[in-house]
Amino acid sequence: MDEDGVPIGERLFGAAGAPRVLIAEDEPIVRLDLAELLRAAGFDVCAEARDGDEAVALAREHRPDAAILDVRMPALDGIEAARRIYAERPLPILMLTAYSDRRTVESAIAAGAFTYLVKPFTESDLVPALRAAIARHEELLHARRRVGASAGGPVDVELSAQGGGTWPLRLARSSDGSMRVTLTPEEQR
Repeated sequence: MDEDGVPIGERLFGAAGAPRVLIAEDEPIVRLDLAELLRAAGFDVCAEARDGDEAVALAREHRPDAAILDVRMPALDGIEAARRIYAERPLPILMLTAYSDRRTVESAIAAGAFTYLVKPFTESDLVPALRAAIARHEELLHARRRVGASAGGPVDVELSAQGGGTWPLRLARSSDGSMRVTLTPEEQR
């Protein structure tokens, strides 16, 4: 169950309503195309931002289920916007950009991005990536709640990988209260 009492994954299939998505893209034509594609695929585009500052403000106001952010935007770039949005309220973030260099990808992941798509994109790229990001995020939240409810010991979980297979993870609470996520001991060998 998520924080609203909705079973994990139900938002993906419409039982609890369409997932609400924030789009942040400085190119108006790309932003309109994204919104049209998402609406046609059954998502609720709850807000559209032209830059990172506006994305952070709209995320606070609209509390989306997911966000799609362009990396390079005026005022505040998408990576810093992702960092701020995720710090205030963790949600699945999909970075959409023309840049695929290792440094940019690693910076986006460190900021909280759940997935990364390189332009140009198609609906068959975007929609599955967004659905997978939402599902993985819900699984992670569920696992964190299990850790929080446990008697202080670590919890082992398996998250499904987008390309098949699983990630065996161990979640444990650190002494400072933060969450520590590592591979299970068997996978570290």
